[in-house]
Amino acid sequence: MIKVEPPGEGDPLRRWRRMRNGVSLWWHVQSRNKKSVTLDLRQAEGQAIARRLARDCQIVIENFRPGALEKWNLGWEALSRENPKLILVRISGYGQTGPYRERPGFAAIGEAMGGMRYLTGFPDRPPVRPNLSVGDTLASLHGVIGALLALHHVQKGNNGQVIDVALYESVFNITESLLPEYDAHGAVRERSGSTLPGIAPSNLYLCRDGSYVLIAGNADALFRRLMSAIGRDDLREDPALARNDGRAAQMARIDEAISAWTSKRTQQDVLEEMERAQVPAGRIYTAADIAADPHYAARGMIQDVIAGDGEPLKVPGIVPKLSLTPGALRTPAPKLGEHTEQVLASIGCSRDEISRLKEQKII
Repeated sequence: MIKVEPPGEGDPLRRWRRMRNGVSLWWHVQSRNKKSVTLDLRQAEGQAIARRLARDCQIVIENFRPGALEKWNLGWEALSRENPKLILVRISGYGQTGPYRERPGFAAIGEAMGGMRYLTGFPDRPPVRPNLSVGDTLASLHGVIGALLALHHVQKGNNGQVIDVALYESVFNITESLLPEYDAHGAVRERSGSTLPGIAPSNLYLCRDGSYVLIAGNADALFRRLMSAIGRDDLREDPALARNDGRAAQMARIDEAISAWTSKRTQQDVLEEMERAQVPAGRIYTAADIAADPHYAARGMIQDVIAGDGEPLKVPGIVPKLSLTPGALRTPAPKLGEHTEQVLASIGCSRDEISRLKEQKII
């Protein structure tokens, strides 16, 4: 994968969050297995080089505001004219069409407009944001889905197409029954803290040692096993609680019974009992817990690498896991412009041309 960055400063992600040796630690995860090419897309000759790169690409991904590529002579018409099989993934705040298309949009705004922010937090407090760029991740995953569908279409002998991904739509797409509940009943789903309204029991419970355990016993058989485990045969046999709709109407009663049981036991005791009862349960993991967890290690999800700054670093492994063609960490995240000369030479640029482009600060 070739990553095109502006000369001089490069991608802003290189300086986001915590740094080491002047480079974001996030960069070492986000940009591994990529080649960095610097290119000034605001100059005509830089645009011409970008079009040459796109001729041999299957997929081009961009996340500028709608209209930016067209202004630089790099829009769909210009690129597909030279490469009819090309797939162009366009990620923006509001999409390529509609009255908001020209507004700037970041993940935070997409999460708010998509409905996620209103639902996140406790009912007696203002909405909160997840401490991750969830909107960006959801948009990228939808972009991947679209690109794979379009690639399949191309492999059947058809031309490429545009994949139009909006941040807010990617968030809205995971809001489950949010809209039909409002349409059918006028119900606006509200913040609910650690509970999952309408699905019971599924909550966070305090243990004797001050720690918490997540318990999800919301399937009918799971509920019966959970009630047996906590010694509440009366609830297990209550016909009003036999199905989820009945349990959802008595969530407070069920949560009170589970809390009374967990409050007398340590987290470890609770987890061991839930495992014996085959009821899904778990603790809340921190980064330290993840780094030390044997299951993460056994699944190859904690990788020790030598990062681009020459120092060792633990990074997440590759998902999903394919049986025949598994992913691998082949190269560290690149230095800015590390592969510019190599990539430009591969599309026919001479040494003299590359030198001239450097002098003119196009690369």
